[in-house]
Order: sequence, then structure tokens, then C-alpha cells
Amino acid sequence: MPERTPPLNLGEQLLEQFLTAGRTLDPRDAPRFAEQYTRALGLGSVAVYLADIQQHRLVPLAGGLDLPIDGTLAGWAFRTGSLRVAEDTGSGLVAWFPLTDGAERLGVLGLRTTSLDRDAIRRCRLLTSVLAMVITSKRDTSDSYAHGTRADTMSLPSEMLRAFLPPRTVCTDRAVSTAVLEPAYRLGGDAFEHSLADGVLHAAVLDAMGHDLASGLTAALALAACRNARRNGADLPDLVDTIDGALHDWFPDRFATGVFLRLDIATGTLHWANCGHPHPLLIRSGEVVAGALEGPGELPLGLSHYTDRPRTVRTVSLRPGDRLLIYTDGVVDAKGGHHEFFGLERFTDFVIRAAAAGETAPETLRRLMHAILEHQDEQGLTDDATIMMIEWQPPIPPLLDDTRPRASTW
Repeated sequence: MPERTPPLNLGEQLLEQFLTAGRTLDPRDAPRFAEQYTRALGLGSVAVYLADIQQHRLVPLAGGLDLPIDGTLAGWAFRTGSLRVAEDTGSGLVAWFPLTDGAERLGVLGLRTTSLDRDAIRRCRLLTSVLAMVITSKRDTSDSYAHGTRADTMSLPSEMLRAFLPPRTVCTDRAVSTAVLEPAYRLGGDAFEHSLADGVLHAAVLDAMGHDLASGLTAALALAACRNARRNGADLPDLVDTIDGALHDWFPDRFATGVFLRLDIATGTLHWANCGHPHPLLIRSGEVVAGALEGPGELPLGLSHYTDRPRTVRTVSLRPGDRLLIYTDGVVDAKGGHHEFFGLERFTDFVIRAAAAGETAPETLRRLMHAILEHQDEQGLTDDATIMMIEWQPPIPPLLDDTRPRASTW
């Protein structure tokens, strides 16, 4: 007789119900389902927090007090992507689980409980995975996510551009690409793009002229042309030509600078084209490799009809652990007191120190952008500031023997 499939246990049944309900669930209702799950299994009570756009604070989805990301246990879990457990007066323990979608950091799950064992941790991690899927699937179609992550009124150009942007972070086991941009609620013409397909990381950073709605439209058109060309199989020269033509046809009095990259994830071979943009930087073994990604200047996008010179695509081989920095001029031109620029040296030194401390790329950029904003004078940023970091990592060695018992870890 065929073996009978064992019945679902209570935890599996609850997760199945959660996933089924998630198809029509408003993100605001996610904490209620999470609470039902943990209480039914005797785990305790939970709260779901999302990081705000600028990654300063953790905002509870169900209402309540915000928590700072810097200086709190919840923030530590968010910043490091690791479980944090501490004694909690009156209820035993409080545990903070990172809430992530792949490498994209969404927030944290807080659990108050009397005790915590390995099975409870496993179930809570399963819950965070389901929560992340539900929240991510709804954030483009539900305003509840936007309400929960905004601390200010967003301008129309910024609203439009953010609708085009991909998640802040994408990754594989060997490559991570992450980006931040400010001013979060008053964007003008900066934008970024990264995507993974067929073993290749595609990435771009754009800076459209001006700081108005037309700037946002220019950047949005450039992003759309970039994706359209890439998805139609264009190589880098054809992709850049497509963007050039689109801007010339639709916004003949506008232009944008940009850097476009393609990284072969298996080999570390990087191809890139620079269209009038600040040169990307290569950080290797704790130092900036001088001139590694430089080359003769080329015209910005939308102006190629002024020359007969074809666009140049350059190639370099990365080494494991290399970090690439692509940025817009608003980063180094941010002015502090006495009109002191943030500057390239301060910029690269921050990244080098963070890498030496073992900090992840997303956390490095979060802190770096906050440092730029703190450096800026009281008038705030006068130009958009965008930073993208791409890290190519060494391959993960295969396990010698999967059948050998190993010490359990949290």
C-alpha cells in the first residue's frame, strides 16, 4: 500500500492559512495574522515593524511608538540581519528577528515570550519569511505600506521616480548590489537600476539635468529605455544608443549623465559604459585602485547626435571582495559648515573603514548617507545624492560531507 502523507501540524496549517489569506490581505492586517500564529503555538505576542524610507526608524505596522534603528536592540537586528534576544522585565524575553526579502531589509519582527528554544526560533523565522513575502507582494499595490514607511509629504517628482525604482538591494550568493538616494521626499532627477538575469548583474546610475518634474520625467524615460533595450536583448552599446535616441526624440532640450554596468557573476568580468558621469570607483584590499574605472570623457545621454564617435564599452576583471562605488555629484558636493565639501576622500574612507569592520554593503550605505546628511548645512541637500555599491564575493566552498552531524547554531 502507498505510504500515507502525514497530516499537517498546527504550525503548518496556520502558515498555509496565512499564505492563502495573503492573496487579498492588506499589509496593515499582517500583524494580526502573525499574532494569531504565535499565540496559537504558545510562542507569545508579536509586533511587526517596517523601516522608514530613510532607514532612521522602525515603524510599527499596527500602530504604536517608533523605534530608532541606531541604539536599540531592534535596530541592531535590522542593521546586522541577526537575531537579538534580551531579558524583558515582566514577560521573560524579547527577541528581534530581521524581516528581509532576500537581501532587501524590510524591518523586524519583535516577539515577547517566556522562553525561547530552537523550535520556537525556527517557527518565528518561518513566520518572518511569510510576512516578508506578503508585505513585498503588496507594497506596490497597497498604500498601507507607503503610509507605514513615510515620515514626510512626498513631492510629485519624487513619487513618480520612486514608482520606477527597483528594490534597494538585490543579490546572489556571489554578488550584492545596493543603493540609496536622497533627498528621499524631494528627488529631482537621480535614479538607479539593478537586475539579475542569466548569471549577469545589470546595473545603472542616472543623473538627469535640473531638479524639477521635467528632470524626473527625463530620468524615468531613461530608466524605461534602459529596461526595454535590456529585455529585448541589447548589448551595452545598443542599450546606450537606445537611451540616447529616446531622450533626443522625446526631450530634445534635456540630457542625463549615466553609468551602465554588466557583471558576469561567475567570472567577475565587468563591462561598463560611462556617459558624462563621475567615474566609478574600485575599492580593493582596503584601497581605492587609482584610475581603474576611468577613461576619456564622453557626452551625456541625449547629446550623442553632436558627435560621430561611438560609445565606448570598457572591461575590467574583478577580484573576490572588490567593491564598486557608483555615485552622483551630489554626494561629494554636499556642503557643510564653512562651505566644506563632503569630498571624495571622506566618501571613500568611510566605505573602506566599514569594509574593514565587516559591515554589510546595505548597512554601509545607510550609515554613509546619514553621514552625508549630517554633514550638510541647515539648508539641506541642494542636489540629489545617489550611491550604488556592488560587491563581488568569493565563491562559497561546498560542504565536504552533508551527512555528518554538525553543531546546531542560532
